[in-house]
Amino acid sequence: MPLHPGEPRAGPWRTVPLAELVGLVLVAAGDPVGRPRVVAVDGRSASGKSTLAARLHRAVPRSVVVSTDDLAWHEPLFGWGRLLADDVLRPLREGRAVSFRPPQWVARGRDGGIEVPTDLDLVVVEGNGASPAEHPGLVDATVWVQADAALAQERGIARDVEQGVNGDLAPATAFWHEWMRAETVFFARQRPWERACVVVHGTPTTALPDGHVEIAPPPR
Repeated sequence: MPLHPGEPRAGPWRTVPLAELVGLVLVAAGDPVGRPRVVAVDGRSASGKSTLAARLHRAVPRSVVVSTDDLAWHEPLFGWGRLLADDVLRPLREGRAVSFRPPQWVARGRDGGIEVPTDLDLVVVEGNGASPAEHPGLVDATVWVQADAALAQERGIARDVEQGVNGDLAPATAFWHEWMRAETVFFARQRPWERACVVVHGTPTTALPDGHVEIAPPPR
């Protein structure tokens, strides 16, 4: 499995029921009083973070998912960390509800906002940089999603083309490479796998049984 430069390889891998992963993550997150557990699902683009976050959300009924994509919308590349820390993670850590309209939403007329009530068991924060090195105490547990870099690129570009977010194939590919240059620098600095309690395989090489995931100890 080819990885991006600087990312250590996790392993050995084993296939487990999703419930085992959920239990592992909840234990790692502890049992905070007066607030939900906050678990970061971090990983590179198109690694499978959103899919895993959705599965965790379905497995824990009193939970929500917050995507860093919503914070990053029209912000400079990887320049939105302060929004995640100050307006999402810190209120959750203090037992306060989150009701936040990112400044670019206001400036560009995007409706709605990021809403997280307090009466939850789990908040899953998913996306690039969901586990910020600058604020490790604001996240209770981190899951790193490791993926084959070539496969992630293939499906990431295909997804962007299908959704029309960056135009057709040529501009979508150009944007992908621009994004990955910034992402490589970002993760070289952040190294979230070093804070992970477990690594999940985002591009398994074999078909997994229904309701299962492939996990490994974090690389040290």
